[in-house]
Amino acid sequence: MDYVKGIFKARPNRFIAEVEVDGNLEIAHVPNTGRCKELLVKNAIVWLKPSDNPNRKTKFSLHFVENNGVLVSLYSQQANSIVYDAVVEGKIKELLGYNHHQREKSVDNSRIDIYLENSNGDSCFVEVKGVTLIIDGEARFPDAPTERGAKHLRELIKLKKEGNRCCVFFLIQHPAGEFFRPNWENDPIFSQTLNEAYAEGVEILVYRCDNQLSGIELIPEPLDFDLGKSLTNRIVDN
Repeated sequence: MDYVKGIFKARPNRFIAEVEVDGNLEIAHVPNTGRCKELLVKNAIVWLKPSDNPNRKTKFSLHFVENNGVLVSLYSQQANSIVYDAVVEGKIKELLGYNHHQREKSVDNSRIDIYLENSNGDSCFVEVKGVTLIIDGEARFPDAPTERGAKHLRELIKLKKEGNRCCVFFLIQHPAGEFFRPNWENDPIFSQTLNEAYAEGVEILVYRCDNQLSGIELIPEPLDFDLGKSLTNRIVDN
């Protein structure tokens, strides 16, 4: 099904947006619980996926927003699928050599996004985070405090101490992102926990995706990161 072009008007709450489509005001589901304030600004061009479910409360889902001439993917859960498909297709060099691939592995009271295992029984847990906030070319996560995100990091630390390989995978869903840094200003707890995880041996992988209305693909070139605080705070906006 093709995307429908719309004009963003307002976001009454984190789950829905008011958008103008062909001169009519429509309600669209926002599949991203982040703030996205620098992206969802009034009159921004958005791209909507229509729903054919007659029981749904919203007629559309908001998948993309145009920002500085590029498409930014707001479908945060899609990040998991993009990374999983890239692992299976051998596009992520750090995650080659695994012949068992599984989505959503339950561990204690958490679910880790991707579980990998090789023929020797060696395991790897991968937690995926989609990133849309860009400040001076730096991709920052999270754009709003996330207790759940910090919980996942603590779970990875525990798994690493038990002898497993563990990774946090930051997928930059905004083409302007060239580098990754945790968002100390918005969530110092997550940022500090990420530092602790890295010190314990949890790996950090950063990649970017190519967003097109015809499809989204991971670009198989890793990006650098810095876990310290930044001195700049200029947000990329319209």
